[in-house]
Amino acid sequence: MTTAETSAAPANGTQAGSPNASSGLKIAALATGFVMATLDVTIINVAGATLQEKLQAGLTQLTWIVDGYILTFASLLMLAGGLANRRGPKTVYMWGMGLFLVASLACALSPSPEALIAARLFQGAGAALFMPSSLSLLVSSFPEKRQRTRMLGLWSAIVATSSGVGPTLGGLMVSAFGWQSIFLLNLPIGVIGMLMTRRFIAAPASRSLKLAVPGHIIWIVSLAAVSFALIEGPQLGWTAGPVVLAYAVAAVAAGALVLRERRSENLVMPWSLFTHSGFSGANLVGFFFNFALFGSIFMLGLFFQHAQGASPFVAGLELIPITILSPLANVVYSRISGRYANGPLLTVFLLVAGIASLAMTAISPSTPYWVIALGIGIANIGSGIVSPGMTAALVDAAGPAHANIAGSVLNANRQIGSLVGIAVIGVVLHATPDWGASVSICFLLVGVMYLLGSVCAWRLVTRSERRESELASA
Repeated sequence: MTTAETSAAPANGTQAGSPNASSGLKIAALATGFVMATLDVTIINVAGATLQEKLQAGLTQLTWIVDGYILTFASLLMLAGGLANRRGPKTVYMWGMGLFLVASLACALSPSPEALIAARLFQGAGAALFMPSSLSLLVSSFPEKRQRTRMLGLWSAIVATSSGVGPTLGGLMVSAFGWQSIFLLNLPIGVIGMLMTRRFIAAPASRSLKLAVPGHIIWIVSLAAVSFALIEGPQLGWTAGPVVLAYAVAAVAAGALVLRERRSENLVMPWSLFTHSGFSGANLVGFFFNFALFGSIFMLGLFFQHAQGASPFVAGLELIPITILSPLANVVYSRISGRYANGPLLTVFLLVAGIASLAMTAISPSTPYWVIALGIGIANIGSGIVSPGMTAALVDAAGPAHANIAGSVLNANRQIGSLVGIAVIGVVLHATPDWGASVSICFLLVGVMYLLGSVCAWRLVTRSERRESELASA
């Protein structure tokens, strides 16, 4: 047997992944990677103003520091999913964790914005390796659907809790220990996660699949070109030579990818899965949801500090309404998911988020904090339902056999949503220096994205679930 096909034996001699290893320990082991990946998106937003001051980073460089991580994360997810199939998800999960830890240390030691951007690119590559593998390992560890749905809720609750405390923890650490500490925090979390995974998670067998490396390279080039145009456009000018060239490269690469996918049997994307409306709907929901959520976090982290004069720690406290309700909602989801289908749950909570976000277009730098907190809290009360709900809908649509690639597609779409959302919010902030006007435009965009997600959940996910229910009862 290969390394990917065997699991490490724990110290007491029992087989890893045996009933002696409790469900809670398995979930904790698999959540550590997702915890670090999520922390490094939310925690960096509170440190943004400090990075601008300490490293003399401009708004464009700050956007690259946030989006550079998401760029490699999103662009490598599909390749990482295929690699997990070929070498085994546990092996690839451990590779990703190791790379992420080394890159986190490089981030903390970065002497300049350029060095930090480079280190963040490697961080994103590490996250891309372990993210789809973690979902695959969770599915293989809990093969029974009802138990898997409950575990997805608990898994998301752990991740959402880390996301919830991320801004506050980040603000405290930046204020007390400097911005480097937010990256050093990953080291103990990652080491513990790797040790727990080695002990408690069994390794599913690998499969001999050929990787579509040329197609993945074209995909990476296309996404990188789009990112460059969105981020550098406000600084260089939308008609500047490098930006126009980026547009051209993105268009040519996209066309080349379409031609390759039509002629090759070894595909980058499992296009056949998109014929399932539940699969398509979950992916669209993921894009719109991440655009709205992470775009708003990026904007508010700067708004509280630059427009209202808050310190990093106070800004972290003020961001609590965005994320604190998510872990509670995750627990609620794990309890109600057996009674309500995912489609209606996604539809209702995304609709509430959209309406609340549109109501926030009236705020300004002089708006009392409690008004902002109330609106943010209502908008994000359902985020803890949406995240596990879309994941469960995707897994149900794709089936356990396609868990690796399905997880890669969903996470790629979600990260592209985050990347585009942050870049577009950056464009608005750059083009509209007045905070009163810019925050209104930003919340208008956020509200529209939530509403689009609600429509996709109702028209695609709910329709798919109704069809499957009718077939099951026939």
